[in-house]
Amino acid sequence: MHRLFAALALSLAPLAALAEEVTTYTLENGMEVVVIEDNRAPVVVHMVWYKSGAADEPAGVSGIAHYLEHLMFKQTETLGPGEFSETVAANGGTDNAFTSYDYTAYFQRVAADRLGLMMQMEADRMNNLVLTEEDIVTERDVILEERNQRVENEPGALAREQLRAAQFLNHRYGVPIIGWRHEMETLGMEEALAFYDLHYAPNNAILIVAGDVAPEEVLDLAREHYGPIPAEPNVPERFRAQEPPQTAERRLVYEDPRVSQPYLTRSYLAPERDAGAQEKAAALVYLAELLGGSNFTSEFGRALQFESDIAVWSSAFYGGVSLDDTTFGMVVVPSEGVSLDDAEAAMDRVIADFMANGPDPDQMESLRTQLRASEIYARDNVQGLARRYGAALTSGLTVEDVQAWPDILQAVTAEDVLAAAEEVLDKRRSVTSWVIPNQEVLSQ
Repeated sequence: MHRLFAALALSLAPLAALAEEVTTYTLENGMEVVVIEDNRAPVVVHMVWYKSGAADEPAGVSGIAHYLEHLMFKQTETLGPGEFSETVAANGGTDNAFTSYDYTAYFQRVAADRLGLMMQMEADRMNNLVLTEEDIVTERDVILEERNQRVENEPGALAREQLRAAQFLNHRYGVPIIGWRHEMETLGMEEALAFYDLHYAPNNAILIVAGDVAPEEVLDLAREHYGPIPAEPNVPERFRAQEPPQTAERRLVYEDPRVSQPYLTRSYLAPERDAGAQEKAAALVYLAELLGGSNFTSEFGRALQFESDIAVWSSAFYGGVSLDDTTFGMVVVPSEGVSLDDAEAAMDRVIADFMANGPDPDQMESLRTQLRASEIYARDNVQGLARRYGAALTSGLTVEDVQAWPDILQAVTAEDVLAAAEEVLDKRRSVTSWVIPNQEVLSQ
């Protein structure tokens, strides 16, 4: 009985009251330090997030942020080629890195008593990267081959590039993270070192340490290893050219003989999660789930797949963690014999019905419960927590915003969802893409 009451109290408590222990500091050189304490296992995740990503690249050198991420695994003044990752592995850990539009991040997962070594090596490559002409050529070939495999050989990826370029006419979000091929082919030593020297500095970085650590010990190690690195006085403000108001619907047809099944996608400009004002983004999370989060219970799934057999698959999605305006998207794959025109008309009818009738109350409550459970379970993944804070903090949010988010999600009402839908689902702010194998599909 006591366990039952304890579980009930946990399920009803404000999620902010259950939030993880987070301690923050700022070093004298401007580096932010975030410590997430979790002593359940003797493991630590050490991450350095740079507030520079693909959208911060100069025009004409697309892909330089991702290219530099590869080059950072070469050598430094004290570590030989490949020695960084070899040392991590020799100490029983794993390491990797990733680049997005708003950040580039490097991480290691190791035993807690190896944290100092990780900081020593990461601080070293923050300030002492050494590149050779051989490195430049080799890694340029690597990223070009990566583009071949992930983009050129995937018609869906090529179609998404075109849709995104049509959605963002002026903002750098319209340029692929991996880069345009013709610009990637020209990347060299000068471009890599210029980006490194300007952006890879402590006052443009966030250190996140999560796991079996004490905040004071992390601060002492950070002061020892990162503290001596001088700040970069010329780190640019994160000002990006913004989109002009979109006042006309945009459409495109992407044709590729490798497309096995025609489908349509639509993308709308949508607001991101803003510091201190995340309510609209929370409502858009519900909207995406209600429209297309499940093939069995969502509006698209029921109307297009089960009640009418118009589609074999449908979805809606929204990612709110973004420094600038993001997108709200949807996909419909028509059933055999259903034209793209008919599938799109049916999708629009579902949207119109949803706007007229509002969310189903039972679905709202079911989704609220699912989101609550998801937020609670997420706290069991230390690396996931570190990534959650890193992505948020490099995208303009605060620790307080991250910890308030679960309760903001719980407070969303049907009226909030409808208001968000009315603002975002405006065709004048959309791009619709038909992805087809050949022109004959259009005459069916």
